[in-house]
Amino acid sequence: MNNLLLWIRVIRSHTLFASLCPVLIGLFVANSVNVPIGIFTAICAMSLQVLSNLINDYYDFKRGTDKAGRKGFKRALAEGEVSIDQIKHAIFITIGIALSTGLGLLIYSGIIPGEGFRVVYCLPILIIGLTAFLFAWLYTATDHSLSYLGIADIFVFLYYGVIASTGTTYLQTHTFSTTSFWAGGVCGLISMCILIANNLRDIEEDRAVGKKTFPVRFGKRAGEIGMLIVVLLMPVLAYLAYGWSLPMFIIIPGLLLFIATLRAKGAQYNKCLLGAVLLNILYVILAAITLFI
Repeated sequence: MNNLLLWIRVIRSHTLFASLCPVLIGLFVANSVNVPIGIFTAICAMSLQVLSNLINDYYDFKRGTDKAGRKGFKRALAEGEVSIDQIKHAIFITIGIALSTGLGLLIYSGIIPGEGFRVVYCLPILIIGLTAFLFAWLYTATDHSLSYLGIADIFVFLYYGVIASTGTTYLQTHTFSTTSFWAGGVCGLISMCILIANNLRDIEEDRAVGKKTFPVRFGKRAGEIGMLIVVLLMPVLAYLAYGWSLPMFIIIPGLLLFIATLRAKGAQYNKCLLGAVLLNILYVILAAITLFI
């Protein structure tokens, strides 16, 4: 049991709503859902996030970015609770899960009712899958990693937002939905808040190791202003998706999260990260009410 709880913490299970929520939004927009394919989509999306988390832990530890006693959530590798070999094995297992579920989704995407299998319909899912694997690796693993260049926010918005939601809807309907695009974009903005709060918390440590996140490049105030802009965009994208509707009220808890982030110091930022997770869940609930009631 202790081992299981340890690995639940290693994969950062509390963060997995970032990949699950846009998938749920994509399924909501599709309306008529193939449940097994929906489950496969969720597993594939979350396994790709776990893969990115594990790769992040491995390379941040090797670079000395993650150390024991960090302000953020404890990293088991840095704390000596797991070994490098164990993390490597976990990475390969996660790759296997992502590849197997992704291959199933790829094959399914080419099956058109009444037409049989059409390779051309597989291309969007193939592109999404390959680039998702690529960016899971590039996020931390190279000398020019996205997280070290200050441009990771863009990819968080795309892959934990619009790409995840529209790809999910496409798998269900074989069509691209602008509603799914804008609706998933709200999830992407919320995930950007998670990253911004994380980077504000770690600004001094990141500066010391040459990790040039947005706040490191442009300063703490610029990071805070960036978060405010992200929060203010949430009701705009919600309006583009649903019109005047309940999801637009996400601005209220969003602003409360922003205020809490402004006031946070040190480990207090961790509560802001959890607050953003809850914000994503709340948004999904508001979207479900709007679309189904």
